[in-house]
Amino acid sequence: MERVELCTVEELMAALYACRGAWDTPDRSGDPVDLHDHALQTAALLRRSRPSDKELQVAGLVHDLGHLLSPGDDAGHADRAAEAVRGLLGERVARLVRLHVPAKRYLAAVEPGRGLSAQSSLTLGAQGGPMTAREVASFEADPLAEDAVTLRQADDAGKVVGLDAGSMEDWRAVVELVAQGVPVR
Repeated sequence: MERVELCTVEELMAALYACRGAWDTPDRSGDPVDLHDHALQTAALLRRSRPSDKELQVAGLVHDLGHLLSPGDDAGHADRAAEAVRGLLGERVARLVRLHVPAKRYLAAVEPGRGLSAQSSLTLGAQGGPMTAREVASFEADPLAEDAVTLRQADDAGKVVGLDAGSMEDWRAVVELVAQGVPVR
């Protein structure tokens, strides 16, 4: 599959706008909100819980772009999104995006009764299932593990039909700051 790299804020914003009416599954059988609303809700939740961490918020905004770039690739969507934004948004944002799937696997291992959306439960198997004890220890040793779990929790909560989480344009200035490498944490 062709590698996509989003090189400018305009390209990234266009991709985010293209998420309106795009879903995590090609047949719309997945999560109850489109990728656009899911991105806005996830980012808004992160803004509320970590107001000074703009990189984490932007990671929440872009974490599922892989579903747009490669529809139906549940196992690889995080890697595809991370690669697409790395050059523009930096290594930390890309790593957080990449880690949102391992964070789901981690939470499934350490909190086995934790609720997931029906679609997230379904894709967990394709993504490797709950982590093994060795994988848990390795994940916990990652300096971004806590932030990745925070992103994952917002990801899981950001699927509310009809919730107004603002507009994509509200995020342009934050995306621009992160793209410029301005220290925003």
